[in-house]
Amino acid sequence: MSLPDNPKLMSIRTFLKRKSAFAPGHRLVFTNGCFDILHPGHVDLLQRCRAMGDSLVLGLNSDESVKMLGKGDDRPLSTAEERAFVLAGLACVDHIIIFHESTPLELIKACRPQILIKGGDWPVDQIVGGDVVTKAGGEVHSLPLLEGYSTTAFLEKVRG
Repeated sequence: MSLPDNPKLMSIRTFLKRKSAFAPGHRLVFTNGCFDILHPGHVDLLQRCRAMGDSLVLGLNSDESVKMLGKGDDRPLSTAEERAFVLAGLACVDHIIIFHESTPLELIKACRPQILIKGGDWPVDQIVGGDVVTKAGGEVHSLPLLEGYSTTAFLEKVRG
């Protein structure tokens, strides 16, 4: 069974065409992750990311990229397209771009966001692409996570 079209899921080329139409001063926010099982911690973080700018680009790890991160043989639980479809249902997510590398560095370089954000488990000085964004005059933030929520913890609970 195939999913309906997802207008928020796009290639970097399509995104860059859309970005060229942004008004002057448009503040683009970028975050990334696997988002294997969407939980309240994800939604909270994404809403706060979006509130910091005019639009939010979500770099989504491809299935191969998730496996490179060593999250477990059974991860991701859903395909990148399925995860992107669920994430597209959130009003706070404007654009979704799947990346295949182990980090989103090349995607960040291509998108050139004014604001780069990761969850609070990432110290600002360790956020991939942070140096690229700050050198261009942008901001890098590590936002506190909503306590008690993580995909890994959820899976451990389900597995008993």
